[in-house]
Amino acid sequence: MKGILVLVAITQAPCRGFTFQAATIATSSIQLQKGTSTDVGDDGLVQISTENKQTALSMTIDQLEKVLGGRGRARLAWDCYCNGADPTYFFGDTHLLAAKSIFGEYSDKLSLAQHVLPTPRVTQTIGKNGLSLLADLHSHCGGGVENGLATLIHISTSTDGTTKLLLRLMDGFEVETVLIPFWAADSNTNEIESRTTRYATLGRTTVCISSQVGCKQGCSFCATGKMGKLRSLSSDEILAQLFYAKKIVRLSHDGILDSGKVVLPPVSNIVFMGMGEPADNAQSVKDAINIMTKTDLFQLKATRITVSTVAPTPEAFMEFCDSKCVLAWSVHAARDELRKKLVPTTKYTMSELRQGLIDTLHKRKRNLRTVMIEVALIADVNDSLQEADGLADFLKYITNEVPASNLMVNVIPYNDIGTDLTNGYKQPSSERILLFQRRLLAAGVLANVRGTRGDEESAACGQLATSRKKKECSTETAALPVDD
Repeated sequence: MKGILVLVAITQAPCRGFTFQAATIATSSIQLQKGTSTDVGDDGLVQISTENKQTALSMTIDQLEKVLGGRGRARLAWDCYCNGADPTYFFGDTHLLAAKSIFGEYSDKLSLAQHVLPTPRVTQTIGKNGLSLLADLHSHCGGGVENGLATLIHISTSTDGTTKLLLRLMDGFEVETVLIPFWAADSNTNEIESRTTRYATLGRTTVCISSQVGCKQGCSFCATGKMGKLRSLSSDEILAQLFYAKKIVRLSHDGILDSGKVVLPPVSNIVFMGMGEPADNAQSVKDAINIMTKTDLFQLKATRITVSTVAPTPEAFMEFCDSKCVLAWSVHAARDELRKKLVPTTKYTMSELRQGLIDTLHKRKRNLRTVMIEVALIADVNDSLQEADGLADFLKYITNEVPASNLMVNVIPYNDIGTDLTNGYKQPSSERILLFQRRLLAAGVLANVRGTRGDEESAACGQLATSRKKKECSTETAALPVDD
């Protein structure tokens, strides 16, 4: 039986503790590192892009074997990357390199090896020649992934464990990544004392990943959209976010982090719902997904990776037809006039975009015909019973047209993005949200609402944004901000 499922779980987000401070921005001319270039767009603004110079993060074992001159070296390097450790530091000179890690994790290599390397390889080394070749590969980004390709400059963790990372890229631009933990039902605490709990029973961590610095889609309720698009990320920069997420999870179990008593569950889910529009950077996103799902690399399941798109064109869905991921469509409104208000860059009717999704689903494997439908619910804008009726009718057409399709709707209560950007939008009351849910239920749609995580401290859906401006970017920054 075909069905539509709307995920709902109305909760009060207990997030506290985020105190992101804007980094100092120099107004001098843009400073670029090797591997970057500039151009001037039609709007007269400086456009910054990076040449897609490959790092080990976007290489398979076979590819890295050819670079390092041995399969054993390639496996050792990937053992490190998969656990958020940079082999350049791990196998390098302790005195010269350990100090560069902000957590000091590389000073005790024996202990780190037990956490990072599998037992058969725990005593193996990549060798001086392997290190030299690895450094040559990363010569364009300071010799490595960590503190080279991307640098972790801020970490903040709320009381519910939601953890927000701020990463600085080589050209000085910054992106945000959010780790959202979900503890297993039999795990009664996430405190440090629970480290003895079996690792596999701790639940899961979902990583919300960015695909661009900023976004050109301009959704009226989204902070990222207010930034405009500064540039797209390379597949390596996308994968660097997963690298750092894995590091933070590992260090939380080792008690190294200063951010509190939270022990994060293992990373098992990825959602491309951070900064940027994945369809505007499709190739890099697809290349990153390919690495994420390799069984000898990050080993993530296709059904645990979700790519969310606003669908700039009907063809946007087809870009990910063969990708090992679940598709998500940011619908927000089924009615063309209202959808245009919420997504001002919309150029196609909802019927045209829907047909693009239907055509794509027909070509996807049956186990990948699940689609997440996202609706940012805004008080007195799209939360009426009439809008719920229209949404239900709109979605039923898809399930009737596509065999084995399964639509799961995320009703997302609007998150405030700041008084200067809000457009007067407000989150609906719990009563209005429940009425919207019940209307969908009456139409045969199972309804729930996605609980908000990190909303009070700008880590929730629609709130991600960094302080970098199109004309103001400098590699000179202030000291690392700390939490209150």
